[in-house]
Amino acid sequence: MQHITGISRYQLHFSSLEDTISPDNQVRFIDAFVESLELSKLGFSLRTLKGEGRPSYNGKVFLKVYLYGYLNGIRSSRKLSKECFRNMEMLWLLENIRPNYHSISDFRKENPVALKNLFKLFVSFLKDTDLIGGETIAIDGTKSRAHNSKKANFNQKKIDKHLEYIEAKSQEYLNALEENDLKENSTEIKNIQKKIERLKQNKLRYELLEEKLKVSGEPQISTTDSDARALLVQGQVVEISFNMQAAVDAKHNLVVATHTINKNDRSALSAIAIEVKENLGIETYTALVDKGYHNGKQIEICKQANITTIVAQPEQGKNKERIAEGYLISKFQYDHTDDTYICPQGETLKTTGSWHKKTTDRDSYEFKRYRTPKCRECPVKQLCTSRKSGRDIDRSQYADAVEENNKRYNANAQLYRKRQEINEHIFGTIKRQWGYNHTNLTGLEKVNGEHSLIMLVYNIKRSINILGVPDLIAKLQKWNSPYKAKVLFLMKRSYLKLNTATNFYPEKLAA
Repeated sequence: MQHITGISRYQLHFSSLEDTISPDNQVRFIDAFVESLELSKLGFSLRTLKGEGRPSYNGKVFLKVYLYGYLNGIRSSRKLSKECFRNMEMLWLLENIRPNYHSISDFRKENPVALKNLFKLFVSFLKDTDLIGGETIAIDGTKSRAHNSKKANFNQKKIDKHLEYIEAKSQEYLNALEENDLKENSTEIKNIQKKIERLKQNKLRYELLEEKLKVSGEPQISTTDSDARALLVQGQVVEISFNMQAAVDAKHNLVVATHTINKNDRSALSAIAIEVKENLGIETYTALVDKGYHNGKQIEICKQANITTIVAQPEQGKNKERIAEGYLISKFQYDHTDDTYICPQGETLKTTGSWHKKTTDRDSYEFKRYRTPKCRECPVKQLCTSRKSGRDIDRSQYADAVEENNKRYNANAQLYRKRQEINEHIFGTIKRQWGYNHTNLTGLEKVNGEHSLIMLVYNIKRSINILGVPDLIAKLQKWNSPYKAKVLFLMKRSYLKLNTATNFYPEKLAA
């Protein structure tokens, strides 16, 4: 016999599903974890038999399906439904229950807040089992492509461009209609009239979009997913996407907080930083953050919340006045005692003490202005400013917090370098290895639920790699935390509230 031969397909076998799953298989932890939960207390919507009809599936069945699916790179409800028929691990996990894809899909769409609470609960378990240090946390974000194309995203400039095109094309067709009318070409006249009618419908559609845009108060609007936004992904590359925030603990690189927003990172620091404190129940920690988050207001909010930030300082470029290197703002020394600035030439810039307000497209803040009359007769004025009245320096209300952060950044270069080691590979694993670089769900709330599920699965995968399935199950069975109190606390602190944290002011936090 030259080849290995199989057994007959008609031969009977006597075995159980239990015999097919090894003790260290990850599905055993999924089963133990889900069976230990009280889904109703986490906020899952559960369907029960009302008296007649077919019994419903237990919500734990769908949760097991999704945890197993996302752990193995499968998130399509149709594909998950197929796995329930042909996958031996899934057959063991569900005890041969085979739900249809509609029911599987509905569970994920109907329970985004509950999935967020489940993520928080697992973080609490990891903290209580000493897998999370809670001392140094790296914070970063990544873009997840939305279920909305660039063609279905509009701003005022784009709408105006379409309306101008319609006006020009309509005039072109009207001229052609008049010309064919003189020639009495009835066939061509009908074709042109149809085109004009189509342009009228398109014009009405863009005018309605323009009205919606004005009512929303947003700079852009998406038609497929109203919450999706055009965000800067890298360099000048823009994608219609969401911004998934993640805070990662330095001890074992486990995710301790996550939520998704539809803005860039600049105003996102305080929300994710405060979420870390709430999830871990700690008083303070050190946050390592890249320069994309460097924002005075956000740093001040973190300071008021007793969070030590080390946010990378953006490189100081020369402004449009082409200031010489020696006369950048960093070269002006601030005197806290006299509330003055000393310029590189030794002159003193003073303020009247009045506060001015500045509003940008992203934020608003108050500042004091400093200047000196000596600028007019300065021998090196051309190196400092081109303004006839001389150099002005504006000091923000958040300047003290920013300066403290910048000093920590310069003094802890070695610690800050660990930031990439802590959190960058997480996004690489999720997006490159698992393929979760986009979402098929629409709406910020549902996308938040899916991204919480992804981060939960990442934590499960990593904790299994650290301890192994048997030890992790043993720790789960011994977990004696005040379960009900924790769940109630987490329910009150939903991510919908955290997404508004960037609107908090320091005085509100202090209160």
